Amino acid sequence: SSETTGHAEAVEITFDPKKITYEKILDVFWHQIDPTTVDAQFVDVGNSYRTEIFYHNEEQKKMAEQSKTFWDKKGTFKKPIVTQIVAAGTFYKAEDYHQSYYKTNAIKYKFYRSRSGRDRYLKSIWGDRAH
Repeated sequence: SSETTGHAEAVEITFDPKKITYEKILDVFWHQIDPTTVDAQFVDVGNSYRTEIFYHNEEQKKMAEQSKTFWDKKGTFKKPIVTQIVAAGTFYKAEDYHQSYYKTNAIKYKFYRSRSGRDRYLKSIWGDRAH
């Protein structure tokens, strides 16, 4: 389990910087999470649910730190941001049943999402700008 391995549940994003910038990806990230909770995201609790931004080079690290500082100073989240910025290591693909779960288990996912408090939280922070 991720509790014993120290792994975090994460999404690996491969992108073409000519089509989308790293800054835009960071912006989308902040609009999807609660960066103020340690080892938790809504109803999911445990070290594997910590929020982290993984970087592959110093430029990404700098942009991630600037983005975090921007949102922290702006006070949008009403509490300090605890999201860590960490050098990317080896990415391990999750089991098949986790892949595209929102599609393969649409009803279960819809129920989970509605009960998790995520949408309410995101709307409370971003209003109509919630993604």
